[in-house]
Amino acid sequence: MLIAFISLALYLLIQGKSLKLRKKGAWKLILVGFIIAAHWILFFEAIKQSNVSITLAALATASIFTAFLEPIFFKRKFHLYEVLLGILVLIGLYFIFQFETDNALGIILGVASAFLASLFTVLNGKLIKEYDAERISMYEMLGGVILISIYFLSGISDTKLTLSLPVDDLFYILLLGIICTAFAFVASVEVMKELSPFTVSLSINLEPIYGIILAVIFFGDSEQMSGGFYAGTLVILLSIFLNVWWKKFEKRKAERRSKKLTQA
Repeated sequence: MLIAFISLALYLLIQGKSLKLRKKGAWKLILVGFIIAAHWILFFEAIKQSNVSITLAALATASIFTAFLEPIFFKRKFHLYEVLLGILVLIGLYFIFQFETDNALGIILGVASAFLASLFTVLNGKLIKEYDAERISMYEMLGGVILISIYFLSGISDTKLTLSLPVDDLFYILLLGIICTAFAFVASVEVMKELSPFTVSLSINLEPIYGIILAVIFFGDSEQMSGGFYAGTLVILLSIFLNVWWKKFEKRKAERRSKKLTQA
């Protein structure tokens, strides 16, 4: 997160943009950064307690949380289809729970991480109406650095903080910090100018597909899961494609209605 923060600050300076925000706005973004940091702490702990595949599948439950949080924060009606798609995600998670009882703690931590991911996604959906994506991401990364530093220095973590890293690890952390965090985070915030937090959250559910494939490639047999796990993951992914289909259906219906009104 520190690498992402520095990268974004340098990018803004190169672009000739100001780093400054109103004091109230800056603290608002830093507090959201605390939520993001807590999400990542739980996310990596879930991987530690289970594995990458299970954590990514649990993370897909973010959509059900978003289906309930978005109407609350945006003061709009609940959409029945969003709730139904969220329930479909829960059914998929139930399948995973049934067959992966040894990894229950990892699943619980993954779901808790998903709730926080949903919360900061919805909050960013509101913040993008006030600030640009680059400064939102920069200040949120700063908030994350502050919280994770407190987390390590307070002794809550059983892992000692060290800045001594092998060269290979430093390369991967730079890759994660600049490309997979700074760039990816700015992009995910920027698209919320056009897409709702629910759609963004549901789209991120594609992560289990390529995440599980990459996990099997990198980690081999330790990522081989039961048939029930894959059945549950497929149910979760089905919710994504149903959402895409429904959005297109609604769009076509609105276009037909608009055309009829124009002809009338």
